Amino acid sequence: MDQADFVHMVRMSEHASAENSSAYRRSVAAFAALGYAWVLGCMALAVGILLWVVPQLLQGRFRFAMLWALLGAGGLLWVSLRALWVRFDEPQGVEITALDAPDLFEALARIRRKIKGPPIHKVTLTDEFNASIQQLPRFGLLGGAVNHLSIGLPLLMALDRPRFLAVLAHEYGHLRGDHGRFAAWIYRTRLSWMRLNHSLADDEGPVAAATQLFMRWYFPRFSAKTFALARQDEYEADRIAGKLLGRDVTAAALAEIEIRGAWLQAEFWGNHWCAAAGNPLPVGPYRSMRRALAKAPDAAFANDALRQALKRLSNLDDTHPSLRDRIEALDATPTLPEWSRGNALALLGPDAKRWVAHFDKQWCRDNASEWKQHHAWLGRVRARAEALGASTAQSSAADLVELARLKRHLDPHADVRALYELALQRSPEYPAALRGLVPCLAEEDREGKLQLLHRLWETGSSDRYWAARTALAELETPRLGLDHDAAAFKQWRKRLERAQESEERAWEELSGTSFFSQIVRHDLSSFELAELQSELARCAPLARCWLVRKNLREYPQRRAYLVFVELPGMDDESRYHLCRALERNLSLPGPALVLWAGESPTLQQIERSAFEPIYSR
Repeated sequence: MDQADFVHMVRMSEHASAENSSAYRRSVAAFAALGYAWVLGCMALAVGILLWVVPQLLQGRFRFAMLWALLGAGGLLWVSLRALWVRFDEPQGVEITALDAPDLFEALARIRRKIKGPPIHKVTLTDEFNASIQQLPRFGLLGGAVNHLSIGLPLLMALDRPRFLAVLAHEYGHLRGDHGRFAAWIYRTRLSWMRLNHSLADDEGPVAAATQLFMRWYFPRFSAKTFALARQDEYEADRIAGKLLGRDVTAAALAEIEIRGAWLQAEFWGNHWCAAAGNPLPVGPYRSMRRALAKAPDAAFANDALRQALKRLSNLDDTHPSLRDRIEALDATPTLPEWSRGNALALLGPDAKRWVAHFDKQWCRDNASEWKQHHAWLGRVRARAEALGASTAQSSAADLVELARLKRHLDPHADVRALYELALQRSPEYPAALRGLVPCLAEEDREGKLQLLHRLWETGSSDRYWAARTALAELETPRLGLDHDAAAFKQWRKRLERAQESEERAWEELSGTSFFSQIVRHDLSSFELAELQSELARCAPLARCWLVRKNLREYPQRRAYLVFVELPGMDDESRYHLCRALERNLSLPGPALVLWAGESPTLQQIERSAFEPIYSR
């Protein structure tokens, strides 16, 4: 099923749902039943063949065709049983009980009573900035369900009690009443088909080929037909959270999660790994994360993160609606929230510090090898920085910018302003120096920042989009003693629109053309490559990685990249989210599109066209 047909079917399902919700649900149930009918039909056929062949073999009526029929029936029966009884791994984490966290379980009991939901069978505490309820099939397609609630310790650190309870109410809202049970059943069925599709992908033989042919037809159509139901379920879960905790509380929780999550990825984790410069042994992050999340995010960063989140549109890559759509569906205004006052760690009981220490120790164990590699690489960074620093009097602007970047690798708070200013003395309009100097200026020096950003814009470099975004974030951030500059805001907003159009054309070139056209070997320096390899080593699911440079007509001088990754043992949804996270967080000197080895492109295509891997575990 190609993407255009998938989109068309999703849109048709959305229209059908809007016109007659009951009829749409009946059609979804009927299509789900078709999958069950296929499985049961295959089983009946296999049993029928066995009942016909085995007695004849026992009576000595052996014919060669009977042997093939017996093998085919056995294979068909085995595939049918696998489909009916798909196995699922339980969510990772540390199980907590009512004895550990009585306040948390009391809150869950109150939410359950109000929404008339099923019981939670297991609650686990994880190290993720997230919370989720998973209703896993107990017996695959045969039915039954086990409800697992996963709670991320970082989320407890970031949100106050009312906002965190709004998150729990949203998750529990997926299991509400009759409609919730139907949506949960469809979710479990969808999960079972996804796992079955993945488990059968590498099987060989005529039975496997026939099964794979059916799965290639059925599963994408089932996903498209149930997409509208899954998205409606997200809105309904938000509505329930708003009803129980208040719409404003729920909307503020959604916005704060978006901003603090962006801050953790963009700022905290990079700063934490910088600690490897002075510590050969790993340092746990969660104690310092708790202190960092107790503070309000930088105002300019928060404004920009929220603006970017609100610009994202609901798409077909994820059943979750966009932030703007979710907040507006709550009849709330998508604005920067007041930050949480305190955190929700008290829900874990008096021993919350014990859990912080536990996850710190676990993180150190899990990342010991990667930390050692990063420590060694930062040693090489220090040596390179010392070599560049020994000859700054003769250094070029490029060398001075590199020195500043290396110093920030070693210490995120290093004062590198003088290096950028010296680089601009050597080359007054050097884009990398202009860009690097902007965040070095004092918060109250708005005029100085805007002048630098204007100069960066006038260079015509590929940094125009960044310059416009940064300027608008600065102009939107309230500063003591500074008035709002409407004229400058209007100018930069127009510039951002122009830059956005150009960026979209560039991204279309990167993602929309053939993956292997207009590519060359990557152009990373040895230090850039080592930095990238160090980050890839911290991505546990990744087995191999390839990197190529993509030449763009929109920005001929821009360094743009395609990153191909091999992610064995993951389902496609998890692969998708991991690739999007890598796109946001990899230290590449330009935009990157991350693709996993699957159906398009295949592993064979990557191995044939993307040169040699830059990383292998």
